[in-house]
Amino acid sequence: MRAKTVVISGAGIAGPTLAYWLADRGFEPTLVECAPQLRTGGYIIDFWGVGYDIAEKMGLLPEIHREGYDVGELRLVDTHGRRVGGFSADVFRRLTNGRYVSIARSELARLLFGKIEGRCETIFGDSVTRITPDGDGVSVAFERAPERRFDLAIGADGLHSRVRELVFGAEDTFEKYLGYMVGAFQAEGYRPREDLVYVSYTIPGRQVARFAMRGDRTMFLFVLAADEPVNVGAHDMAAQRKLLHTEFDEAGWESSAILRVLDSSEDLYFDRVSQIHMEAWSKGRVALVGDAAYCASLLAGQGSALAMVGAYVLAGELGRSPDDPEAAFARYERLMRPFIAKKQKAAVRFAASFAPRTRFGVWFRNQITSVFEIAFIAQLFIGPDLLDRIDVPDYTRPENQA
Repeated sequence: MRAKTVVISGAGIAGPTLAYWLADRGFEPTLVECAPQLRTGGYIIDFWGVGYDIAEKMGLLPEIHREGYDVGELRLVDTHGRRVGGFSADVFRRLTNGRYVSIARSELARLLFGKIEGRCETIFGDSVTRITPDGDGVSVAFERAPERRFDLAIGADGLHSRVRELVFGAEDTFEKYLGYMVGAFQAEGYRPREDLVYVSYTIPGRQVARFAMRGDRTMFLFVLAADEPVNVGAHDMAAQRKLLHTEFDEAGWESSAILRVLDSSEDLYFDRVSQIHMEAWSKGRVALVGDAAYCASLLAGQGSALAMVGAYVLAGELGRSPDDPEAAFARYERLMRPFIAKKQKAAVRFAASFAPRTRFGVWFRNQITSVFEIAFIAQLFIGPDLLDRIDVPDYTRPENQA
């Protein structure tokens, strides 16, 4: 029997994970990425839950912990750098039974890609421009490569998914803006530097944070509350820098020093904080996974893990019925939707804690975090959002395969 061919748009987190598990089930995936190479830089993510379990099934945990960070403390500071709140990261480790690590998102993507490199076709520097489905497959046109035919097409291309736009409709139909803009970049040689401490400074509606990484690098994060998305071009770094200067030059703490470092950096990630809500994640022989289908938001803290879970379930269900992809897509949605709905609700609450919009809100957030060392308080405030209540089938077992 001929192996089913699948084109996957996006080489971030969901795409390589999906390619890995599809190849494991006898499919022939082709991974297409618009960037000329794997992306670097970006921001630090916290990694736990069912996504952590999927990484374990892929044999990635030793590498993830080697490349990741065992953060010691989240420290909230005032304009003079004095501690005004925060807690030990042992709170997270206790609530997750030690199955928790922080890692640069780009590093996680690199490790995932390493699991499929050489096992499936990969195309960098190209993107899907048209998808034409019919009864038994899809014809896919590319910006550079010749048009090709596949059995299935999957959009794993993030919040601003091109596949979603081509097949399901315009982005604004599905996007729910959460009221924040975010910028992140990395730079070498910044001082001061506190290893394994996430240092964060907040005034009403604005947050600046830094985290010391290996190789004398520091990751910086800006969060800005804005009732409407700020209209700056996705690739207009000059305009993005100007906006951050306008909002943070006089914010206090180390803001002006960090902005001076930003001015000499070409490594700025800038976007709005949004969710994606869709009535269906598939149409015929086309489906979406990860942020393209159900983005919880960049500030949710678990987007990469959710992408990996969705990719594992999608591949597993396709493996159970490779000749009936629409039935597989329906099972994938039935299993994932209740889980994703809860995570999206939790993400809205979590995002608001980054940059409370009032002085009282900032003060209250600081006071609450200061007592997270008390186990029952931490369990009360963040325990429910850390737990992953989903029963994911073990698709590696024979009874769950075709």
